[in-house]
Amino acid sequence: MSIQKEDLRAVRVNAKAASADELAPAVEKQTPPALQKGEALVRVRSAGVNPSDVKAALGIMPQAVFPRTPGRDFAGVVVDGPSAWVGKEVWGSGGDVGITRDGSHAGWLVLPEAALREKPKNLSFEEAGSVGVPFITAYEGFRRSGMPQRGQTVAVMGANGKVGQAAVQLAAQAGANVIAIRRGAGTWDGPSPGVHTIDAKTEDVAARIRELSDGKGAHIVFNTVGSPYFEAANKAMAKGATQIFISTLERPVPFDIFTFYRGMHTYVGIDTLALNCIDTNERMDAMRAGFEAGTLHPFEVSADSVFSLDQVLAVYKEVLSGASRRMVFNP
Repeated sequence: MSIQKEDLRAVRVNAKAASADELAPAVEKQTPPALQKGEALVRVRSAGVNPSDVKAALGIMPQAVFPRTPGRDFAGVVVDGPSAWVGKEVWGSGGDVGITRDGSHAGWLVLPEAALREKPKNLSFEEAGSVGVPFITAYEGFRRSGMPQRGQTVAVMGANGKVGQAAVQLAAQAGANVIAIRRGAGTWDGPSPGVHTIDAKTEDVAARIRELSDGKGAHIVFNTVGSPYFEAANKAMAKGATQIFISTLERPVPFDIFTFYRGMHTYVGIDTLALNCIDTNERMDAMRAGFEAGTLHPFEVSADSVFSLDQVLAVYKEVLSGASRRMVFNP
C-alpha cells in the first residue's frame, strides 16, 4: 500500500564552507526516493533546525558527507513502505540522519523501518518536529548516568539553552529537586513548577547549590556548557555524584584528581552523533508517554518561527549565531 507521491524540494549542501558567510545551501527539486527492502518513505511536515545541523553543513563534523541534505529532527507521515506503517504520523531524530545520510530539511525522508516511531497524538507536527536533538541529548545524559530519582538534587548548568530546558523537564518529571543555573535573574518560567534558579552572574553557584540541597550538594550535575561551569560544578557535587558533559568552550580544564576520587565522582560524556536513528528513536519512544501525559512539554514554536525551505540560509545563520527561539522548517 502507498499514498500518492510527488516531486517536492530539499536543501542540499554540496561542499564544506569555511565560515557562515560562505554557506551556500541550495534548494533543489526532490523526486520521491526509491526504497530498498526494510525502508520507509516519510513525508516530512516539520523539521527542527539545530546548531549541529548547521555545523555539519559547514563541515565541522568530520563524519559528515557531501553532497547531502541536512536535518536531524523530523515529524511527518509515512507514505510508502511497510503496510502497517503507511498513513501513520511519526517523529524522530538521529545521529546519522542529515550527517552521514540525507536528512529532514526536505519534503521526503527515507528511514529504516526499525527507526519508525509514532509521534505523540497530542503534539502538532511543528511541536513534534522541535523535540528531537535537545530532548535526546538530555535523556541520553540521564540514561547513561542513572535516571534522576525522587528526592535527588539535579543541577542543570546552562539551563537557558534547549538541552538545558529539556534536562530540567526530565528531572522535574522524575520528582527531583531541580536547580536551574543560568546567566540572568528571575524565577523559572518554563513548564516545570518548583524549579529553583541561580544567577551565575551574581551568585556563588556552588554555595547556592549546597544551600538548596541541605548542604549535601547535587547528585547529578548536567553541565551543558562545559569549561565555564567546570570548577563550580565540581565544588557542588555530592558524595558519589555524577557530572554530565555534552559540550565545552575550552578543552583543557584544571582537574583535581584528589577531590575527584575522594568524592567518588563519575564523569559522563555524551555525543548523540554516535546514536543512529534506530537507537535515537528508541529513546524518543521512551519519552512519548511523558509528552502525551503532559509531564513533558515540547518547545514553543510560534508562527514566526516556522519557515519554508526558501529561507534556509537566513535560518541557518540565525541558528549558528545562537538563536534563542526554536526554529523549524515546513518543507
